[in-house]
Amino acid sequence: MLFHNTYGIDLGTSTLKIYSQQNNQLTKEMNMIAVKDKEQVLAVGNAAYEMYEKAPDNIDVGSPMANGRIGDIEKAEFILQMLLLRASRLIGYHPVLYFAVPTDMTEIEKRAYHSIAHRGTLKKSKVFLVEKPIADAIALGIPISRTRGSMIVNIGAQSTEISVIASGRVIISKIISIGGSQFDEAIADNIRKRNNFLIGNRTAKRLKFAMGDLKAEGREGRKIVGVDSVSGLPREGIVTSMTVNQAILRCVAGIGDEIKSFLDRTPPQVHNHILSEGIYLSGGSTYLKNIDWYLSSRIGCSVRLSQHYDMCTIYGLKQLITHKSLQKWAYTIKKKKK
Repeated sequence: MLFHNTYGIDLGTSTLKIYSQQNNQLTKEMNMIAVKDKEQVLAVGNAAYEMYEKAPDNIDVGSPMANGRIGDIEKAEFILQMLLLRASRLIGYHPVLYFAVPTDMTEIEKRAYHSIAHRGTLKKSKVFLVEKPIADAIALGIPISRTRGSMIVNIGAQSTEISVIASGRVIISKIISIGGSQFDEAIADNIRKRNNFLIGNRTAKRLKFAMGDLKAEGREGRKIVGVDSVSGLPREGIVTSMTVNQAILRCVAGIGDEIKSFLDRTPPQVHNHILSEGIYLSGGSTYLKNIDWYLSSRIGCSVRLSQHYDMCTIYGLKQLITHKSLQKWAYTIKKKKK
């Protein structure tokens, strides 16, 4: 009998998470690849991220994803195969792959997942797609078949997906172009304006999680190294928590306004159930301190934070793979199951 393995895959813009049923393990690495002179792959995953914003001009370091969707099929395929091998060392002859995907995808975007999963060592794989809100709902313990209205907001690296589940399916969904990367860019831009000081997105990301607090009123300072925007020379500078939080607040306020607008579009009965149940929040940016408190105060209803944070979707895939009764929520690329 030919050996095969089953994997759950959350192919995010920033990180790639894999669940391997063979060894019952979850792994997470940066979804990045470093390519020299447009043809030689130097590193993938965390090793590639270590080169980000440090590599010379002839080495391109980036993600094959854009706004939660596959932007470069060849690079996505290479990263996936390498990280699958790291996750279980032996992929198997006929692997079964469950991909978490955005809800509103075109047929071309769906075929991209088929393309990256049918090359090289994956050419005999079987592919299923699972809508990300469904995977999140499973991890959050939402009774998908019985809920009269549950809203899930997943704040990713480059986008936020707002979805409502009712009557056993995603009835409405929207993706907005605000995510963790936009938070980082806003922080770097605010520091440039207020401090005449240039920093990279990696530094901004560290500041976001180290100093970001949407409830704080203090002015904690932190010394960092960047580039003077006038002289162009490296120097040290002090960044305050107020500078960081001002930038973050603008982004999170935008998400809050989109959620309020989205709520207004839901049917009244569903709307009322969401308000009584509260809104579920998941994704990497939910590590931000008091983001649930801030959104709750801006929207006017309770916000329930997933304790899995950015691992919520992959935990949902794990449960789906290991429980046959949940596998009805997976569908093939050719025909979606009802």
